[in-house]
Amino acid sequence: MNETLLTTLLLSLKIAATATLLNTVLAVAVGFALARRRFVGRNVLDTLLTLPMVLPPTVLGYYLLVAFGRNSAFGVWLKDTFGINLIFTWQGAVIAAVVVTFPLIFKPARAAFEEVNPQWEQAARVLGLSEAAVFFRVSLPLAWRGILAGILLAFARALGEFGATLMIAGSIPGQTQTLSIAIYEAVQAGDDALANGLVVLVSAVCIVILLAAGHLMRVKDGRK
Repeated sequence: MNETLLTTLLLSLKIAATATLLNTVLAVAVGFALARRRFVGRNVLDTLLTLPMVLPPTVLGYYLLVAFGRNSAFGVWLKDTFGINLIFTWQGAVIAAVVVTFPLIFKPARAAFEEVNPQWEQAARVLGLSEAAVFFRVSLPLAWRGILAGILLAFARALGEFGATLMIAGSIPGQTQTLSIAIYEAVQAGDDALANGLVVLVSAVCIVILLAAGHLMRVKDGRK
């Protein structure tokens, strides 16, 4: 594996892992809240949170440019207050991956929490456990397989993210050029050897992740 390929792989893994970690916290929290709370606009919120699953990645990338671009109010505030610029950075690629993969953890997490019998949580409260203890000692242990399957799928999707990442982070070798973007540019340049190597690498990683996710779902359903 040459140095360029290794650098691209490590950068892609860093972006995918960071985005998945952030989404594990955000999506699990939101999934649990929507599974246990009833409020006006709940279905509308669920639809909005699921929207990145069906919108074209380039549309999501455009929204991110509007939200975080140098000419946007929020982008200017980030730059002036914290000196942060997300455009054409690997952190921007992480934001793109977070937005694109959020539903892949949120939907399984919500479904997994909805399968947990609320009476078990109530029994834990009666025994004196705090809400945090109920979540970490009752709800999460009973829902973890469904959540983990979503996490694996989100990681695979983040690893292969292209459209939104290219829109907000561009393609700077060693800085923002992920595996998917490198494949596209290798094909455009006629470098079939590099393109083939990258495709095989990405395909192998995704196959392993999908097999692991499928196994977890079969275990969750009580099947071998």
